[in-house]
Amino acid sequence: MDDNLNLLKIRLKEYKSAVIAFSGGVDSTFLARIAKDVFGDKLLLITATSSTYPFYELEEAKSLAELLGIKHKIIVSEEIDIPGYADNPPDRCYYCKSELFGKIKHIASLEGYEAVLDGSNADDLNDFRPGMRAKLEKGVISPLADSGFTKNEIRRLSAILNLPTATKQSYACLASRFPYGEKITKIKLDRLATAEFEVRKLGFTQFRIRSHENLARLEFIPSEMDKAWETKDMLTAICKNSGFTFVTIDLKGYRTGSMNEVLPESVKASFLKTDKR
Repeated sequence: MDDNLNLLKIRLKEYKSAVIAFSGGVDSTFLARIAKDVFGDKLLLITATSSTYPFYELEEAKSLAELLGIKHKIIVSEEIDIPGYADNPPDRCYYCKSELFGKIKHIASLEGYEAVLDGSNADDLNDFRPGMRAKLEKGVISPLADSGFTKNEIRRLSAILNLPTATKQSYACLASRFPYGEKITKIKLDRLATAEFEVRKLGFTQFRIRSHENLARLEFIPSEMDKAWETKDMLTAICKNSGFTFVTIDLKGYRTGSMNEVLPESVKASFLKTDKR
């Protein structure tokens, strides 16, 4: 891990200033903390608000930027207004990232920042992530991935640095909760954001609510499955009060990218081949 950290600092020192696409998640917060040591006040964090980014994540991003003592700019990047995005095709993330990185690159150019960075890690290179193509097209740099940092390594070092995100649950935009082909609307996104916020208040550390039209499919990590069954009445009430009609708990539990399980291997392989470096 020390070798990876040295590689990361060497990679960052290739530039005199930088902007970080900052979600306030585990990866981008760790990157921001290390980048501050390298760039000082020549560093800017940019967070994009949209219907897919719930209010509580935005507030946490603001708090983290303040804690780190780094300049922070908030912009609007409303994905569901992008033609084709709301239809939810398998390459939905490409549309989102292309729009987002385009806006961040524009700000970086106007304000004189040399590099645009994101928090992609080494694990992401082996996953189905169409947004990686947009990153490469826009010239966005992923220094964590370049330095070989995995999610677990980032968490361990974040704990050593006393970052509050060391144990934060992994987060993906709300659009990832929908099966490909199901229309994404602001009403559906707001319903999801409300339900996940209330479930989080029950003390669950890692979970997802997958939206299948009027059915909410809840995924929990194995260690919290018993708690999910014990609180099933509260979970049902939360989801129904948020606007769902039916509620179910997925017996396979939480796993990242579960919506990708229905995609043909040829589709997933095509993106991995394009995006892997």
